[in-house]
Amino acid sequence: MKQQTFIILTLSLILFLGCSSSSKTKNPFKADAQSTEKPNIIIFAVDDMNDFINPLGYNQAITPNMDRLAAAGVTFTNAHAPASYCAPSRTAIWTGLQSTSTGCYTTEVYFYDFPNLVPMHESFQQAGYKTYGAGKLFHHRAGYIDLDGWNEYYARNEEIRNIGFETGYHGDDLPRPTPYPYSPYYTKTNKEMTGGKFLEFGPITEKDVPNMMGVKRTKWICDLLAKKHETPFFLGLGLYTPHFPNYAPQKYFDMYDLDKIQVPELFKDDLNDIPEPMKSKMTNRSKIQKTLDEIGATKEAVRGYLAAVSYADGLLGEVLDALEKSAYNDNTIVVFWSDQGYHLGEKGNWGKHTLWSETSRVPFIIAGNNLPKGKRVDTTVGLIDIYPTLSELCNLPKQHNMDGESIVPLLTGKVEKDRDLFIPYHERGSYSVINSNYRYIYYKEGGEEFYNRKEDYGEHYNLINDEKNRVIINEMKKAVPKEFRKAATSKNSLKLVFDDGGTYHWESKKGEKPQMTL
Repeated sequence: MKQQTFIILTLSLILFLGCSSSSKTKNPFKADAQSTEKPNIIIFAVDDMNDFINPLGYNQAITPNMDRLAAAGVTFTNAHAPASYCAPSRTAIWTGLQSTSTGCYTTEVYFYDFPNLVPMHESFQQAGYKTYGAGKLFHHRAGYIDLDGWNEYYARNEEIRNIGFETGYHGDDLPRPTPYPYSPYYTKTNKEMTGGKFLEFGPITEKDVPNMMGVKRTKWICDLLAKKHETPFFLGLGLYTPHFPNYAPQKYFDMYDLDKIQVPELFKDDLNDIPEPMKSKMTNRSKIQKTLDEIGATKEAVRGYLAAVSYADGLLGEVLDALEKSAYNDNTIVVFWSDQGYHLGEKGNWGKHTLWSETSRVPFIIAGNNLPKGKRVDTTVGLIDIYPTLSELCNLPKQHNMDGESIVPLLTGKVEKDRDLFIPYHERGSYSVINSNYRYIYYKEGGEEFYNRKEDYGEHYNLINDEKNRVIINEMKKAVPKEFRKAATSKNSLKLVFDDGGTYHWESKKGEKPQMTL
C-alpha cells in the first residue's frame, strides 16, 4: 500500500521548512483557491459518450451546455480514448500510462501491482490541493477507486461505501422507469436482462429524479463549489450516463420527436473487407441490430441514447452554473471527457470494444483560467495527454515518465503539428495508430486494416491491400512501442479486503506479492 496521505503531506512540509530562505522552491501550500498560478480543477467525466454532440459537428443531439463549455474553451475535434473500454481506458487516463506500460489491458487493478505509482489526483494532493471525487472516475466495479490521494470520495449511501464504492448502476435505491424493463428490446422479445442492463432505456418520472445517482453526485460537487476553500481544489465528477441503462428524466426524452430521429447510416457490406476473427465477432454482434430492426425499435434505442446524452449535458450545466456563482470562476479549469465512444449499429456493433472510430473518438473540451475561448483544435490528441497537460498548467512536479504528452502548446496555439497516436487494444498485441488523415489497425491473430479518413471518414473501405499505402503505414508504426508489457495481475486472482475506516485493499488469493515495476 502507498504511504498514507497525511504522512506524505507531513514529510513535504518538513522538507519545505528545512529549505534555506534563498531557495526558489515554492511552498505548495501557499497558493489558495483564488490562485491563477495553481488554478482549481474540475474533471467532468462521462461514460460511453460518442461524438454525437454539437461541438463535434453532430446536429441531432441537444447539448446546450457542451456548446456553452466549448464556447468558453478549447474543443479537440480529433481526440481519442486510450483503450477500447472502461477499465483500461480510465487506468491510462489517471496514470498517464498506456496499458502497454502497466499491463492493465482489461480489468487489472493498477494500484495492486504498482502501489507506489502516483496517479493524477494524488499528484494534485501532494502539491497542496484538496481533492474530492464522486462517481465513475475509475472503473465502476467495487474496489477500483484508488482511494489514496482523495481527501473525500462521495458515496450516496453506506451500502455503496461498504461494498467498495461500486459506482455503476447498482442498488435498490435507484429509480427505474415504469414498466420495468422499459426497452422493447426486452418487452417485445423473450430476452432476459442481465445486471449490465444492456440496451435498456426509459424515462424517469419527475418525482424520482432527485434519487438518480447522477443527480446526487452532481449536487454534492455543486455544494462543494458553494463552500469557501482556503487551498486550491481538484474536483472529479464521473457520470455513469450515457452508459446503459439509458435512464434519464422524462423531460430529456420529451426533447426528441421519435418520428424525426435519424439513425446512423449502416453499410450492408461493411464487414466484408475486415480480417477474421473480428469479422466473425461483428457478424455475431450484428444480430442485435437485426433484432432492433425486426421489432421496430431502432429509433427508440437511438432516442434513448440521445436522451441520456442530454441528461449528462443538463448535469454539466448545473456544475457550470455553480461554478459561475462561486468565487472560483476566474481561476478554475474544467476538463470534459468520455472514457470511450460507442457504436449505435455501425459495423454491426451496439457497444464498444473495437479499434474503429466509433469506439476511439471522444468528446474532449478544456476551458477556463485564461485559456482561449471558442477555439477548435483538429490536431490528433489522446486522453492519455490529460495528466501531463494539467500538470504543466498547474505547475506540478513531474511524478514519472508518461506515455501521454502535454498539449499546452496546442491550447495556446504555439504548435499545430499533427502526430501519430498509438491506441492499444484490450487484447495484448493488437492496436491501432491514428492521425488526422489515416487509421491503421493491427490484430495479433493476423490481419490489418487501413483507412483514408479524409476520403472515408466512416472507415468503410479497408485499403490495406493497396501497396502504395505501405510507406504511410510503416511511418505510422514508428509510434508503436517496441515491447508490450505482459498483463498485470488478473483481478480474478485477487480478493478485496476491507480495512478499518471504510478503506480497502487487494490481496492475492494465493498470498503472492506483486512482482511488477515500472
